[in-house]
Amino acid sequence: MTEWSVETSLAALFASSFLSATILPGNSELVLVKVLLDHPGEIAAALAVATVGNTLGSMTTYALGRLAPEGNKALRGTAWIRRYGAPALFFAWLPIAGDALCAAAGWLRIHWAVALVFVAAGKFARYALIAKGVQLF
Repeated sequence: MTEWSVETSLAALFASSFLSATILPGNSELVLVKVLLDHPGEIAAALAVATVGNTLGSMTTYALGRLAPEGNKALRGTAWIRRYGAPALFFAWLPIAGDALCAAAGWLRIHWAVALVFVAAGKFARYALIAKGVQLF
């Protein structure tokens, strides 16, 4: 199997990270690990690309939540957002629940910039822990 260039690897990581944060299935963690194993000197770039891609994907879900009709009681995640506010978005990286949190935050009209900060912080923390694990091996 041939090794991809740094640019191609980071582009694939961005695409995987973005898609993994939407309602589409994906596994950006595995792609991040592969990129870090193939290009160990690119930790900062890989963390930045994965975080930005995954955060943009979550903010896309947030935007879709803003489009949901008012009075939509079926939107999941609203209880957490109502109870904890924007800080609950730190957990937007959770599978399935994270999408619901982002959609609920949009529907509840949490300010987008505040949502962005908490989403990005959570995404970065998760990817940084994964990168640290890769370095240990």
